[in-house]
Amino acid sequence: MVLKIGLLVIFFAVMVAVGLYCRKHATDVNGFVLGGRSVGPWLTAFAYGTSYFSAVIFVGYAGQFGWKFGIASTWIGIGNAILGSLLAWVVLGRRTRLMSQHLNSATMPEFFGKRYLSPALKIAASALVFVFLIPYTASLYNGLSRLFSMAFPIDYAWCVIVMAVLTAIYVIAGGYMATAINDFIQGIIMLGGIVAVIAAVLSQNGGFMESLNGLAAIEGEGLAPGAYNSFFGPEPLNLLFVVILTSLGTWGLPQMVQKFYAIKSEKDISKGTIISTLFAMVVAGGCYFLGGFGRLFSNLLGNGATPEGGFDNVIPTMLGNLPDILIAVVIVLVLSASMSTLSSLVLASSSTLTLDLLKGHVVKNMTEKKQVLIMRVLIAVFIAISAFIAINKDKLSAIADMMGISWGALAGAFLAPFLFGLYWKKATKASVWVSFIFGAGIMILNMIARPAFPAIMQSPINCGVIAMLGGLIIVPVVSWITPKLSKDKTEEMFSCYNKQVTTTAKDSLGAE
Repeated sequence: MVLKIGLLVIFFAVMVAVGLYCRKHATDVNGFVLGGRSVGPWLTAFAYGTSYFSAVIFVGYAGQFGWKFGIASTWIGIGNAILGSLLAWVVLGRRTRLMSQHLNSATMPEFFGKRYLSPALKIAASALVFVFLIPYTASLYNGLSRLFSMAFPIDYAWCVIVMAVLTAIYVIAGGYMATAINDFIQGIIMLGGIVAVIAAVLSQNGGFMESLNGLAAIEGEGLAPGAYNSFFGPEPLNLLFVVILTSLGTWGLPQMVQKFYAIKSEKDISKGTIISTLFAMVVAGGCYFLGGFGRLFSNLLGNGATPEGGFDNVIPTMLGNLPDILIAVVIVLVLSASMSTLSSLVLASSSTLTLDLLKGHVVKNMTEKKQVLIMRVLIAVFIAISAFIAINKDKLSAIADMMGISWGALAGAFLAPFLFGLYWKKATKASVWVSFIFGAGIMILNMIARPAFPAIMQSPINCGVIAMLGGLIIVPVVSWITPKLSKDKTEEMFSCYNKQVTTTAKDSLGAE
């Protein structure tokens, strides 16, 4: 117990110290929200990765999909690394950095407003961010409850409160730079922790090959032996839907895309791409790989379609017999994953509400100093609301349902307008409105009237994929039949890509 508490005290002390150290970088809006657009590749890549993977992934998704798909759930982590990290950086990184600076936009809603010449779009996008990020933020605490009850004789509510207060301190004090530095520290913990935990869990079952053989002997309901250690698992189509949602979805999430706004230079994009991909391969691949062996513990969890105690009980059960030192590492690992994502979400929410909804609409004349102050206040408010929801999650079932669809709603609404906004001059304002309504609307309807949907779309995950892919069709089709934006203005927006730059001979051979 002394060891566990000691590690937590050291961890929290470092997080707070970094926040206080970074106060000097958070004196204006650019510094508080974007770190002065001068964040290097390691910090940006780790900020991207740690915002991507939280306790929801480690405890919830890894347990659920590992139980359903067996070792094939590892494909989800591979998809997260290739599609959600590598291709996201390659396709979005450079263009997001260039156009967001050219348009002087610090948030995704502000980008929509300036790219499509519509203040109303900015307000609508900021409202969607507020509605769907807050319940998603609350879901981060869920993975902690079982792990903390396993390791400490303390009430879950106190865990939520301590985590919320300490996250608020370092984000309010240091803004984006404090978040990025702490994300780097937390990312190192996540990398080391997941490798150690996988090795320990597999050793309980005789090592990797014996664990695979154990999975091969398990028969699911209506399944032949070997389904859970096969290449694509027992449900390949549903596995594909999960890969698409958790990988392509990052392209349309404000807290993820905003990381590209802060990149310092061209070289940082190339380095960040590699670092982020490797990080995702280890952390996401490791989490889902670990979850794939959940059915080896069927003597404690049963062998039905749903394990005893629910899917959130799978990973804690797998870790229950680990040595105390590894339990302490797991606690710090899950805290790192949760606090890094929490800080990113509340920073995205507060900056969006301040810059896109309050500034110029509710408060006409908002000075730079007042904007930073309001963002700090809103961070405290958002963290308090998320903590309240987390503590009372059993009483707030409607909000709990919304947690599951927030990823699909935001990505479904934003992905296509953002992607086409970066690459295609002919994307229209009307197409963005239709994408917003379709993406968010279909997910809300799925929550309210799920039985009325076709069988394949009753799953929020499958419905989220339909929302995202539908947007990629809606934006070009609607743009083709609706009035285009002013050609002169769109040419000016895209002129940032045509700016002439010089480089050294080691980076380019030059003209023939």
